[in-house]
Amino acid sequence: MKILVSALESSSNLHLKEVLLHLAQETDHSNTHKTLEIIGIFDKQITQDFINKKTCSEYTQQNRVSTINIIANPSFDPKDFSVMGFSDVVRKLPFILYAQKTLIKLAQDADKILLMDSSSFHIPLARKIKQAAKHTGTKSPPIFYYILPQLWAWKAWRAKELERYCDKLLGILPFELTYYSEQARKSGQICYVGHPLLDEIEEDLLEHRARKLSSQQDNKPCLVFMPGSRKGEIERIFPIFYEVARALPNTHKILVVPTIFARENLESIYETSLATKGALRDFEVCFNTKKALKMADFGFICSGTATLEAALLGVPFVLGYKSAMFDYYIAKMFVKIRYIGLANIFYNALNNEPEGRGDSNMHIELLQQNLTKDKLLAAYHNANAQSFLDNAYKLRAYLKNGSALNVANIVRL
Repeated sequence: MKILVSALESSSNLHLKEVLLHLAQETDHSNTHKTLEIIGIFDKQITQDFINKKTCSEYTQQNRVSTINIIANPSFDPKDFSVMGFSDVVRKLPFILYAQKTLIKLAQDADKILLMDSSSFHIPLARKIKQAAKHTGTKSPPIFYYILPQLWAWKAWRAKELERYCDKLLGILPFELTYYSEQARKSGQICYVGHPLLDEIEEDLLEHRARKLSSQQDNKPCLVFMPGSRKGEIERIFPIFYEVARALPNTHKILVVPTIFARENLESIYETSLATKGALRDFEVCFNTKKALKMADFGFICSGTATLEAALLGVPFVLGYKSAMFDYYIAKMFVKIRYIGLANIFYNALNNEPEGRGDSNMHIELLQQNLTKDKLLAAYHNANAQSFLDNAYKLRAYLKNGSALNVANIVRL
């Protein structure tokens, strides 16, 4: 079976890894496919891990890693698509169009197509793949869209395009199905498959945190700093986070660095000004978000999947984000939500409030000019660890289960 995959985000590649593990295992047991070939856009390292049987997945622990022939041939690396804001997209437009043209050609030779997140890239791509097949009089491979665009935040009209050009829509948020047509829901074209983070975060980690909290050990606090996964974000946010780190001397500080930067000169990314020169010496550098959050007593986190990951682990945290001013004002014109953190958006849904627009919140969000050292420190000192732990259990119950196995079963049908 040959699958054209397009996963542009770091988080998407982590979720893809879990899906591929299930696909390989299921394919192996069926004895109908001797080879699983993956082409398109993805981080090749995620496939190398379990090709070499070095993955930390539960499959390794149970000695169930598949031994089928797995071939990984990405045409592009996700790092090539690292853009932040409208101005970056304009600059990279020629490359983006070239990449889409390449994927359209690859689609002609694929058995299945799996698109993940990144709707600005993938909705036009799905449309072009279907149109190309129609133009040549051939049938397009089925298109599966996993991790759907946030219609509840803006551009709800995209639901019609997704229903038109995608064969199966795989939602990871229970409430997002209501934004699609009744026909799509009744036919099963869209379904809730669970949430990918529940594949990656064991529930017993919450029990461990609960025991740690009740023991009230007087250890040096462990603080995790996550200033983003794009260089532009890091350049804007890390200097402020570093001010906070310097204001908390008697703590163990961990800086989480995205794996896409593992082979790069970190000083050129994090120490870009006089204010941050030598900053890396003050942190333990970690390339594993989950490992860092397991140790954390508190997190200073840029918006993104990591905020939900922290919430599901019961880690107290504050969301801090600062975009380029032009991008901020453009987004403010179109995105009409009160909260940007996924945990807060889910918390609204739990309290029967409009998603992202409710009055309740699980954690503090400090955006743009409100992202200051003093406000971050106040959020840290005033955090209620027990409240975060209680809400973690509520979030897990709301999301129900992981998604990787369900996605694999749907794709291989």
